[in-house]
Amino acid sequence: MASFGLGGLNAASRRRSVQSRNAAVERRNLITVCRFSVKTLIDRSCFETIDDSSPEFNNFAAILEQILSHRLKGQISWFGYESPRSFWDYIKVACRKVSHNCICSIENMENVSSSRAKGRAWIRVALMEKHLSEYISTALRDFKTTRRFYEDGAIVMGEEANMLAGMLLGLNAIDFSFCLKGEGLDGNYPAVIDYTPYLKFTQSSDSISSDEEELRTLGSTGSESSSPENIGPPFFMDDNSWYNKCKRVDQKYHLTLEQKGYLEELVCLREAKLAESITQNKLLRQKIESMDVAHKMEKEQLEYIIVELQDQLTVLKNNDLRSRQELTTHLTNQWPSPGALDVNAVALDTLLYRKQNKQWDDFHSLDQLSADVSLSQTSLDPSHSQDGDGKQDGLNLLSEGKEDTPSLLGLCGSLTSVASYKSLTSLKSSEYLASPTTEMTSPGLTPS
Repeated sequence: MASFGLGGLNAASRRRSVQSRNAAVERRNLITVCRFSVKTLIDRSCFETIDDSSPEFNNFAAILEQILSHRLKGQISWFGYESPRSFWDYIKVACRKVSHNCICSIENMENVSSSRAKGRAWIRVALMEKHLSEYISTALRDFKTTRRFYEDGAIVMGEEANMLAGMLLGLNAIDFSFCLKGEGLDGNYPAVIDYTPYLKFTQSSDSISSDEEELRTLGSTGSESSSPENIGPPFFMDDNSWYNKCKRVDQKYHLTLEQKGYLEELVCLREAKLAESITQNKLLRQKIESMDVAHKMEKEQLEYIIVELQDQLTVLKNNDLRSRQELTTHLTNQWPSPGALDVNAVALDTLLYRKQNKQWDDFHSLDQLSADVSLSQTSLDPSHSQDGDGKQDGLNLLSEGKEDTPSLLGLCGSLTSVASYKSLTSLKSSEYLASPTTEMTSPGLTPS
């Protein structure tokens, strides 16, 4: 039993080792054939345009499709069954971060319906855009999505993936021309790789010499004469091999020359863009500096204007305050003092008293009333307020012996009131009284 258990373990380990070897060989074969196909594409592009009819391109597309489909996980349905997937399902998710990608345009193509056909169309469009290496590099950097779509041991999960992205970078120097409506987009049949262009057997020097001897032997037995002149094929083959080698070297030289020209043109373009960027940067710096200077000047001007406006506002406030003070002083000087108002009231009361006592004379009534009114008006002046008592005595002397006349009938009540002042004005207008030289202002009114 123990020997049987050890034998089972050894068989399982051998099976695992065989599987790992097969997977490694498969990955190495695909990567090596992909490198050869890229080289043949670059060599062919030196002589003709690469399109759908080129066998080198068809082989490269088949190799890339098999690499991207290597150990691709199936899609599990609702019932637990696993349906096959195409590499396009992985590409359209992992390459969405590429700027200006063609994912949406390929999804909206009318003549392409299956997932495999969309993947083949994507390979052609990416080659024409010269972005295939960028797409692959972006997809490989998204390790989480790659892990979700591929099993362990896949090419895109191993170290060979970085080699793949580097190999595809050389295809950016080739101009491709494809028709996206051709038969190459048919997704009903899987792509098959043709290995024959990449198979080559190189013999050693010993084996070549033995072959020459064998050819000589065959030539001597098959012909009448075995002279050295009839032994020509080995030398002819050797010249042909040297000619082929020179041709290949010349092709490589032309390819390298074209790549050098492309890189020089690219460098010149980048230098022109860099010089343009430097010029724009200098212009922007000068513009910013000029704007800073203009801003500082505007700020200084605004500060000067603000100071000037503040000075003008202060002057206006001082003028307004001075005007108010002058107006107040003027109104105060025009307003009569309380002593003058008392004198005026006493004079008017005296006139009313004499009217009541019938001491006014008819002939002198008008003269007496004019004198009294003039006396009362002069008493309103502050400068004459000190002589009020003397003038009152003179009024009493003038009014003695006078009788009341009808001209004083309008002077009923006290002249200190507004109504009495209005009655006095009516008497002046009807010419019963002598017109005074100055108008009398009622003490009860506020001067305006």
